Amino acid sequence: MAEAKPTDSVAHTHSEDVANDHFDLEHQKNLERSNENGVHGFTADESTLPKGYFYSPYFLGSLFAIGMGLWAGVAGFAYAAPILGVINADIGPSPYLSWVAIVYTLCVAVGLTLVGRLTDLFGRRYFFIGGGALGTLGSIVCATAQSVNTLIGGMTLIGCGAATQLSFHFVTAELVPMRARFWSVAVIYLFSIPGSGFGPAISEAFINRYPGVGWRGTFYFLIAINVAALASWVCFYWPPNFETKHQNARKMDWIKNFDYVGTILYTAGLTLFLMGLSLGGGVYPWASAQTLTPLLIGVACLIGLGFWIWFATPKEPLIPKHILQNGPFVASAVVLGLGASCYYAFAIIWPQMVAVLYAQGDPIYGGYLSSVVGACFILGQILGGVFAKPIGKVKWQVVVTLSVGGALLGAMASCNADTKDRAIGFLIVSCVLIGWTESVCLTLLTISIKDQQEIGTAGGIGASIRSGTATVCQTIYVVVLTNRLATTIPAQVPPAAIEAGLPSSSVVDLLTAFTIGTPEAFAAVPGITDSIIAAASSAYQAASSDAYHTIFYTSIAFTGIGVILSFFVPNVDNLMTKDVATRLQHDKGAARDVPISEKVVEDSQRA
Repeated sequence: MAEAKPTDSVAHTHSEDVANDHFDLEHQKNLERSNENGVHGFTADESTLPKGYFYSPYFLGSLFAIGMGLWAGVAGFAYAAPILGVINADIGPSPYLSWVAIVYTLCVAVGLTLVGRLTDLFGRRYFFIGGGALGTLGSIVCATAQSVNTLIGGMTLIGCGAATQLSFHFVTAELVPMRARFWSVAVIYLFSIPGSGFGPAISEAFINRYPGVGWRGTFYFLIAINVAALASWVCFYWPPNFETKHQNARKMDWIKNFDYVGTILYTAGLTLFLMGLSLGGGVYPWASAQTLTPLLIGVACLIGLGFWIWFATPKEPLIPKHILQNGPFVASAVVLGLGASCYYAFAIIWPQMVAVLYAQGDPIYGGYLSSVVGACFILGQILGGVFAKPIGKVKWQVVVTLSVGGALLGAMASCNADTKDRAIGFLIVSCVLIGWTESVCLTLLTISIKDQQEIGTAGGIGASIRSGTATVCQTIYVVVLTNRLATTIPAQVPPAAIEAGLPSSSVVDLLTAFTIGTPEAFAAVPGITDSIIAAASSAYQAASSDAYHTIFYTSIAFTGIGVILSFFVPNVDNLMTKDVATRLQHDKGAARDVPISEKVVEDSQRA
């Protein structure tokens, strides 16, 4: 028996060598096939993964964590945004209410690129666990807030956490074969249905059906969602860590070589630029120092960032230049942002159209009708992910869906208070088609890059481009709508009210009552009668409808640019392979499956 042990050891060593040789051979074949398509950085393909890998608790649990995180990330804003007025009436009033939305937008837009790059370099697990913890803590702060300032602090934490939670596209894509990326992202979109899809309806339900809980109920609900996501990240998500990615490298060396100058320019530039856009025209006048100072400093920092990216040579740049030199990637990112601008056109205008033209004073009905935008966009995102690969030629899918969806968005300008069915029909089809566009382009961000070990960097950059583009377009929509309403309402409402018998001295009070929108506000107008309210309301609807039309006309410019750029979006049929960029490391043997900072081609060959 004493002599059998060495024999067993030799046999075991021999079997390990055979297995390793088999892996190395298969891995080399993967790399050779990848290089034929110009894409590299894969760690395995379906044939080299353990049997049952895609049905294991760790893989399915990771997808559940990603999905619940997405739900929490979108709901953090979607649940609060429709009821900010109610919140302000309870714990306000505060002149800083708009910051509740602003800080969320800023944290997400800036954080996406940082999360993508840092997790590529140092590993994803603890960043995403930290994001889940921030989302949970922020939800607790918001649920217990006794002032708007505290609510802003909580929303800042939620926004920082959402920067990881909304990075779902590249975290999902790297875990599945290339050929499964479109539909796997579509599966994750299912989790966003109760978040962005029915956000307004859920918020209104808490306020109107559970008045004892009220608006705080939305944040209690959000706590539960974040806790479920956080627990799943902790238990199931084991991606490659720093040691696996870089083997014997010292973490401190990577920290020292990181691009801090680029990070400062990026963070300061994008934060100040988006802050200036968000403050202008609402919180402060556009010509005020409070608006122009952050806006101009932000632009200067972003220009400086451009020069830094192009001419500086940090060892570990925040934004690698070769990614921005990849034309198909940039086209996909910009079209993604322009598609998002269409979403915001609907998201801004449709709830107002519902409240003014179609809800007839029923907040529950109005909440459900307002949810059509989010629900149909998600439906389009799911359908786009499911059918992108079977149909193929995704460039032409983007061209067609964006062209038709954009045309129907412009056609919404023909709708008014008497054409609700037509408006809903245009809305449903347009949102589904543009959601399809978004889904395809978002996944293309992870497919169109050359080095799949930079999937987080590329995915984060593309998502930040989307967020920045959408914010600019959203600002333009708000400015156009505000200016147009300031013209149409004074031109149409006072004459109709005066003709119906309202004293001219009460016009200002009447317009104020429309702004407040409560029966008590109308009853307080001197000389008001039911017939005057009816005449003035009809004129108010017509004036508002005229203003909404301008937004839909404006959207044509953005969709037109998107359609032109969509011709530069890549077709990726040849990249629908079995290659997998990353495998989970829950088993001890998995470490061999990850390339250790492997570069198959030189940086000069990357595009």
